[in-house]
This record gives sequence, C-alpha cells and structure tokens, in this order.
Amino acid sequence: MSTNLIILAAGKGTRMKSDMPKVLHAVAGAPLLVHAMKAGMALEPSKMVIVAGHGAEAVTQAAQAYEPASEIVLQTEQNGTGHAVLCAKDALQNASGDTLVLYGDTPFISAETLAAMQAARTTFDVVVLGFEAADPARYGRLVMDGPRLQRIVEFKDASDEERDISFCNSGVILCSNIHMFELLDQVTNDNASGEYYLTDIIGLAHAAGLSATAVACDEAETMGVNSRADLAEAEAAFQARARADALENGITMTAPETVFFAHDTFVGADTIIEPNVVFGPEVTLENGTHIRAFSHLEGAHVSRGAVVGPYARLRPGAELSEDVHVGNFVEIKNATLAEGAKANHLTYIGDASIGAGTNVGAGTITCNYDGVFKHHTKIGSHAFIGSNTMLIAPVSVGNQAMTATGAVVSKDVPDGAMAISRTPQENKPGLAVRLFDKLRAKKARQQKEGK
Repeated sequence: MSTNLIILAAGKGTRMKSDMPKVLHAVAGAPLLVHAMKAGMALEPSKMVIVAGHGAEAVTQAAQAYEPASEIVLQTEQNGTGHAVLCAKDALQNASGDTLVLYGDTPFISAETLAAMQAARTTFDVVVLGFEAADPARYGRLVMDGPRLQRIVEFKDASDEERDISFCNSGVILCSNIHMFELLDQVTNDNASGEYYLTDIIGLAHAAGLSATAVACDEAETMGVNSRADLAEAEAAFQARARADALENGITMTAPETVFFAHDTFVGADTIIEPNVVFGPEVTLENGTHIRAFSHLEGAHVSRGAVVGPYARLRPGAELSEDVHVGNFVEIKNATLAEGAKANHLTYIGDASIGAGTNVGAGTITCNYDGVFKHHTKIGSHAFIGSNTMLIAPVSVGNQAMTATGAVVSKDVPDGAMAISRTPQENKPGLAVRLFDKLRAKKARQQKEGK
C-alpha cells in the first residue's frame, strides 16, 4: 500500500531563543527537518507534504533542497497538531493509501520503527507510535486494553490514575488518508488548551467502528528538540550512535569520542580514523583509508589507500584517488589528485587537477582567484612542484615537468621542462651589520627620549 507523508514544521521554537525556525537548527550537519524527511523517505512515500509556518520561506528552501518533490503548505495560525495536519488536506485530497504524520523537530525515528507501524496497519485502522517513558512528565498517555488503544489523554486533561501510565504518546500516527481527514474534520478544541488535538482522532475512530493500536519504540527515537540544551543532547545522541555503528562496521578509531560524523558520512571498512577528526556533510571514504588527527573533511571523496592529515582540510569538490597523500596544513578545494599524488606540507590546492605520481612541495599555492573569477590549474603526471611555488591560474604544468623552488609560474610549462622564475640574488657585503647598528642606535635614542 502506498504511503503519504506529512511533516509538521510550523513552530517558531520560542525556547530556542533564535530568529531561525526551530526545524532548521542542525544536528550532524543537517537541519532537524531533513532528519525527519530522511526517516519518512524510508517508506518511499508517494507524496511528501511539509506544513510550514514561522520562517516558511527558509523552511521551504531547506525542504526542497533535500527533496525537490516535497510540497509546502502553510499553517498561518498555531492552533494545535490537528489543525496543522488539516492544513495538508487539500494537498492530499486525491491521494490514495495511508498517511503518516511526523514532526520536524523529532529527528531520530528509525526505519525499523516505521516498518513496524506499517505492519500493524495490516491489522488495525489507526496506528500510533508510543514509548515507555523513564519520566512521563507532561507527555500524553496511551490508554491500552491489551493490543488495542482505547484513547490518548493529554497530560492537562488526564486523571490522576491516567497520569500514572508510563506508556506515552510520540505524536506519530499512521492511518488511511481518507480516515485521517474524515476524523480530523470532527475534532473540536473543547479542551484545557483550546487547541485541536491530532490525538482526538483515536476516540473518534472508535466511535466510527475503527480499530486502533500503539507500536512501541525506544524512547531515544522520540527525542524532540525544543531548546539549545535539547539540540546538544540530540547531537550527542547522534554521534554516539554513529560512532558505535562505525566500530561495528570495521572502522578503527583510537579515540571515538573525539570523532564527529555528519548525517551522511560514509566510511568503508578497514579505515583508520585518528583522534579529533570532524566530518562535514557529503564525505565518502572508501575502504582502507587513513584519516590522521585533527583533520576536517566536507564534500570530499577519498579513495582506497589514501592518507589525509594530520591537520589537513578537505573542502567541497576534493577528489583523492587511490594512494594519495595529503599532509599537515594542506587544504584541498574543488580539486582532483590522481593516483599516488602527494601534497605533504603547508599547501593550498584549489580549482586544480594533479596528475598521477606528482609531488607538490611545501608552501605551494594555486593562485586560483582574481577577485571575480576562479581559474583552473592543471599539473600533469609525475611532475615535481618545488617548494614555495606560486601557480598563477589559469596555467598548466606538463607531464614530468618541474618548477624550481620559489618559482612564480604564470606561463604554461611544457612536458619535461623546468620553470625557473626568480629575481637574481645580489649580496651586499657588510650591509646587514651596518643596518642593524643603525636601527639599534635609533632605538636607544628613542628610549632615552622616553618615546
């Protein structure tokens, strides 16, 4: 059966103390909203509708950057979760199959949990996601009768007996699209908050002769983010899980608590990651790579046998082929290094292609930006770039070519040639001694005059 997805993302998030919509605050390099969308995408939804409100333009941009086919609808007034879901009614008016409601500030619902909800839908008309709360606090309570869910009671409206229940409501609900909106059309705001509760559809479903159940998940999956403290807790939870998964999948980390992954980091088996490595989004490490300490990678692809760092930075567009070495204080941006190429010290390579087996000496810079445009540097295979070479792009250095130390290369270097570009050195006998004597005498006069 096909599934449609509604993600509620309209709230401002007052406790975040931010002008930015709550769902756009990031965990592991991606907005909370994107985490929720990724969770829902596991069901391969026919339609995805995002209910936006505060900061709708920014929310729209983030949602459609991740999934261009997502549809955005507006909730102009915050009148409760039931009202928010009803805002998606027109967008799903002709949709078939089931509809799942998720929340843009709840990033960790797993694919396995959603599959369990789908399985329960083969028996029950309405499926709610619940969890056993260590501290039920102010969560809504799930009132069960065996496998059947009788009703959901919000804390404000619960009796003392109902408040003793520890099985709590996550807010995630799955039912047929037709029933979702037929039931919501009957919901009223006759409650302590004066809001339209999505949870009220359970009682209405029973009245209509429909069945309901609750599927349980681990409480950690239902973690909602409402404050900066929650955001930090969510980041820590993500990283703990990502580190555990990496270790389980054959990754060596000597100090895993110091390694930070992004939401989409892919690391192949037999990779070694040393302490204090940070991954930004869109990084792929093939099997058998070695990322040394204090390196930062984002938007990069690192092939088998490559060594990165320590203290290296790979920026978006960095493509390292097999057995490439990128060493300390080297920055690579929008550049390809072919098999066996090396840049081991104090170098910037941007908007460039480096051939196989080429060695780039310390202090080399591809001068790629003229203040308006970026220009490309091409270096052939088995070339040798001398230390402190300035490559003024656009420029090319041929196969087996060489640049002398300290060269400023502004013209193409043919295959096998050596580029030498230096100001002739001239030595002035005794000038250094005379100059220092003059400067020291001047400093002494100034100190005497109190300057």
